[in-house]
Amino acid sequence: MKSSATELQAGIIGCGLIGRKRAAAFPGRISICADLDLDRAAALAHQHGAVPTSQWQKVLDDPAVDLVFVATLHDSLAAITRAAVEAGKHVLVEKPGARSAAELEPVAAAARARNRRVRVGFNHRFHPAIQKARRLIDDGAIGPLMFLRARYGHGGRVGYDREWRANPALSGGGELIDQGVHLIDLSRWFLGPFTTVDGFAQTYYWDMPVDDNAFLLLRTAEGQAAFLHASCTEWKNLFSLEIYGREGKLDISGLGGSYGMERIAYYRMLPQMGPPETTIWEYPGSDSSWGSEVQAFLEDIEQNRDPEPGVGDAIEVLKVVQEIYRKSNYDHHP
Repeated sequence: MKSSATELQAGIIGCGLIGRKRAAAFPGRISICADLDLDRAAALAHQHGAVPTSQWQKVLDDPAVDLVFVATLHDSLAAITRAAVEAGKHVLVEKPGARSAAELEPVAAAARARNRRVRVGFNHRFHPAIQKARRLIDDGAIGPLMFLRARYGHGGRVGYDREWRANPALSGGGELIDQGVHLIDLSRWFLGPFTTVDGFAQTYYWDMPVDDNAFLLLRTAEGQAAFLHASCTEWKNLFSLEIYGREGKLDISGLGGSYGMERIAYYRMLPQMGPPETTIWEYPGSDSSWGSEVQAFLEDIEQNRDPEPGVGDAIEVLKVVQEIYRKSNYDHHP
């Protein structure tokens, strides 16, 4: 029985940018790295003293591997995760976890049957400004929540409409299933389940069969609302999340890097109203969300607890995505 996180061994399936971030954030040993591009697998394996392979099944066949990071294209996320769970591995799978809710249902069933932990990589929950917002809300700093407003987007790059994200068979959709799922997940985390889903997805600019913008209005059973906009025609990269309570407001902006410095402003409403009392926290360092999320995953395993967000959360997020695509006549899903 391995007694600490540093004794656990991990395998990486998908050695692109996100796979490399996961490997860097893991405190234990990376023993095997898999990627269809063997050179890419070899490059990451060399950094960690691991074995490279072009066959992801070899990661699951390795008895030394305790947990697996799955960071492939969307079309294979669910199938690989299910196979890993059935091989007895714990899994951190990248968001959105699948192309559709239906693809994730067997993953949830397998995790229950094998008593394996499966965390879905909605790492934005672990950004320090968003963690700070969670604590302030839990402490009652802005009172009962009324609604939130969020925007998230980037401007793409030359040839973006010819990359895999523009191929619905691989991606399951466009900007909504790419960055929009983060907004939906955060909205559910703060407000709770949504019972009403309105909005639409549209392709305004890019020459591709998937959406480049999505506009959502989601409501809970109590009438709390989330007004969301995800865009890959955001010519200056942007992240903005504003949370409104009866006694104040939280304004989160930036994610570091090209999105600008991460910060949160707390506007406390005064009894006489008028200009609020303002407190600002800034987080100028490197992105710590990856390490914090991996640490939470290791605690899931150690404590045998259900991950949050887990497969059930990802299923609910994807149900929202699918409803918006249905309303918008985008038929992407397997």
